Amino acid sequence: MQLEALLFLANANRYSDTPASLTDYLAVTRGTASQTLKALERRGLIEKRVDASDGRQQHCILTDAGRAVVDAVPPLEHFDGLPSEVAGPLEAHLESLLVSLQRRNGSRTFGICRTCAHFEPMARGGRCGLTKERLAVPDLALLCREHTPPA
Repeated sequence: MQLEALLFLANANRYSDTPASLTDYLAVTRGTASQTLKALERRGLIEKRVDASDGRQQHCILTDAGRAVVDAVPPLEHFDGLPSEVAGPLEAHLESLLVSLQRRNGSRTFGICRTCAHFEPMARGGRCGLTKERLAVPDLALLCREHTPPA
């Protein structure tokens, strides 16, 4: 659970690096997410920071030690060894199935910004149609709790 939390926080955007987002992403209770974050904080893998514009909200930021743990995790090769003509369609079908299940169950998709229905491409990045904020190129590959799959 702690490793999954670290992996999520390492890939979450500035709107999604919160305890509430972690709770939704992992589909656990608030208590479980809270205890997981407390354990990571005690181990020096994350630190909590109060949001500058909303003092009620906290952001969970990886420390250098937390980043080192994430960087040590080997990448998961989902379709390693499959020919590309099989792997590509398989990945597309599985993604479609996942989106369908998420919609049916009312789950958040937590997709990356550049695949969101609200994403507006711009030179050197883009813009979020929900927040109207500019997104730098690195932001485009981060997970967002407000992600909406394209129609």
